[in-house]
Formats: sequence, structure tokens, C-alpha cells
Amino acid sequence: MLLRSWRSLFSGRLLLLTNTVSCGGLLAAGDVLQQEWHRRKHPQSQLQLGRTGRMFVVGCSLGPLMHYWYLWLDWALPARGVRCLRTGIKKVLIDQLVASPTMGAWYFMAIGTLEGQSLQESWDELKEKFWEMYKADWSVWPAAQILNFLFVPPPFRVAYVNVVTLGWDTYLSYLKYRPRSPGQEPPGQSQSSAGA
Repeated sequence: MLLRSWRSLFSGRLLLLTNTVSCGGLLAAGDVLQQEWHRRKHPQSQLQLGRTGRMFVVGCSLGPLMHYWYLWLDWALPARGVRCLRTGIKKVLIDQLVASPTMGAWYFMAIGTLEGQSLQESWDELKEKFWEMYKADWSVWPAAQILNFLFVPPPFRVAYVNVVTLGWDTYLSYLKYRPRSPGQEPPGQSQSSAGA
């Protein structure tokens, strides 16, 4: 019974919901991990549930994008398994050149908007942090995605990416909230915004 219920989460209409909620949940979990790491170095800091909530919302907004992206990618380049290595490599390149920068930009712009930044402020932050994020992306995602495209059945692709993403999301939270210059308080880290 439990196995049947679990499988239903990865089929039909529930697949989109599963992908959406798992993206939000894991982005929030990555943020909590990053905050706990920060709190070990700065014991006076508090867990900021508002910040984690914003990460959840942005993660949920990325879920449908990822869901339909992988559906389109599998439709445009159908193939799976080791015999289809060439197609898998094409998918990785398209994913890295199209989805990665798009999702990264969405992340910074959406979080900034939810935090009350102007579009210009969010754009400036994206420009400041984009290349660092994109270089790190190239060091993590091509290997993860080649395994995804060669061995993971399509209904489980977003879930697989979400599991790998837990570490990636922790990094994104760090990148987003680290101080911009020496001595500057990280965005969202001030005592007055704790739990905001």
C-alpha cells in the first residue's frame, strides 16, 4: 500500500506537484543547513525562518520550470541508457547553456524581489555573483546530469536533481547571503530581521 502511494507521487498529475514541493523543500533545507553552518561560526545569530520561507517559495517556483524543462528535453532528444551517450552529452550541454543560467538568474531575481530589493538591486547582485555561481555549476552539474540522462527514468529526473541539489542549494544560500565586502553584514543576517 505504502509503495503504491509512493509510486503515485511520480506519475500523472501528482508528478508536477511532487517536483514542485520537493524543489521548494530542498531549497529551504539547503538554506537551513547553510544557516546552521553560519551559526556555528557566529553563535549569536539566529535561525531566520522568513529567509527559509522565501527560499521555499522560490524553490516551488523553480519546480514547474524544471518539470517542464525535463519533459521538453526528453521530447526533443529522446534516449536513455549507456548506448545513448552522445544524446546524453547533448542534453547536458543544452542544460548547462540554457537551463543553468536561466534558473540561476531566476533564483537571484526572485529571492531579491521577495526580500524587497528593487529589480535593479537584484540585477546588480546577479551580475556580481553570476560568474562565480556559473563556474561552480559547471564543476557539479555535468557529471550529475550525465548520470541523470543516462540512467534515471524520466519521472524521477527532477527528484534525482533535487537530491543532488541539497548540496547545491546550501552553496546557493551561502553565495546569496555572504557579506559583499569585509565587515558588511550578510543580506538577511541582521538581528532585526531574525525570523522575518
